[in-house]
Amino acid sequence: MVECQEAQLVVTVDKDLFGTGKLIRPADLTLGPDNCEPLASADTDGVVRFAVGLHECGNILQVTDNALVYSTFLLHNPRPAGNLSILRTNRAEVPIECHYPRQGNVSSWAIQPTWVPFRTTVFSEEKLVFSLRLMEENWSAEKMTPTFQLGDRAHLQAQVHTGSHVPLRLFVDHCVATLTPDWSTSPYHTIVDFHGCLVDGLTDASSAFKAPRPRPEILQFTVDVFRFANDSRNMIYITCHLKVTPVDRVPDQLNKACSFSKSSNRWSPVEGPTDICRCCSKGRCGISGRSMRLSHREGRPVPRSRRHVTEEADVTVGPLIFLRKMNDRGVEGPTSSPPLVMLGLGLATVMTLTLAAIVLGLTGRLRAASHPVCPVSASQ
Repeated sequence: MVECQEAQLVVTVDKDLFGTGKLIRPADLTLGPDNCEPLASADTDGVVRFAVGLHECGNILQVTDNALVYSTFLLHNPRPAGNLSILRTNRAEVPIECHYPRQGNVSSWAIQPTWVPFRTTVFSEEKLVFSLRLMEENWSAEKMTPTFQLGDRAHLQAQVHTGSHVPLRLFVDHCVATLTPDWSTSPYHTIVDFHGCLVDGLTDASSAFKAPRPRPEILQFTVDVFRFANDSRNMIYITCHLKVTPVDRVPDQLNKACSFSKSSNRWSPVEGPTDICRCCSKGRCGISGRSMRLSHREGRPVPRSRRHVTEEADVTVGPLIFLRKMNDRGVEGPTSSPPLVMLGLGLATVMTLTLAAIVLGLTGRLRAASHPVCPVSASQ
């Protein structure tokens, strides 16, 4: 029997649960996903009771057009008694629901609404799914083979899957390349820093964000492939810190996507006012990715704006594997040519001696044929 009270539900279970005369043990009964135990009772009682709050024991709340429905279940999970290894009753799960009308008061107190607008609570109520993928050169599909040659360009696509959220705009806050999936290790190379400045494009690379975006929740960018000097490993991992803002918020110095153009010698954003990228030249747009790495490594507290909350996440792609070009072997030509020359001379000498032996053998046979030996008679 179930009583749906104002703030709790009370469940009363007959110990002869199956109607067979075989009584169940209270210890074998629990309520809800959290396995709430029954109230204490005397062994002589013929029933087992539960009394739990509507939001306790993992109860599930569903809202329909006309009612609030709290769902849970009663679980009978028998265990062997004492040292026995047998059971005489079955496992059973009994679903339980309490329905409360949405219209009207459930108490003598007036209802005071406590909810806030959906747009305000969307980030704290649901998880966002962030991703970072390697793409083909035409951005049409994900790259299946993560192999590159030095001089190639990696196409990276950051994305957030918003589901039923309000429209969001994705930003790549900072990115770092390392030799292992652990972004706090050394050596490392910073690709994006200062809250969205693609600093890798400042050097001899042409790395840049792709503009315009295909959609607000997607941000694409290219990185010229590189490898770490003085290290024989031919693979790297790229870790990016991704975050989102409402799509109607104007990009600013802390939420931007800026690329450096060598032809114009200036920074330019994917969207938003052009002056939001000025701080990229000075390197003062807030806490940099390098500062974040140092604070993480030294165990210092991470600022609230950088903690792993639902609207931001660290995502890693890799490994990116680098293959040596075939014509790179030409660099080693001068060091490998002397052995090849000596080998060629040796083969030529052997062939010459072989031909000379053949010629001498043929000459001897011809001389023997032109001067026959006369047979000696028996009388002599």
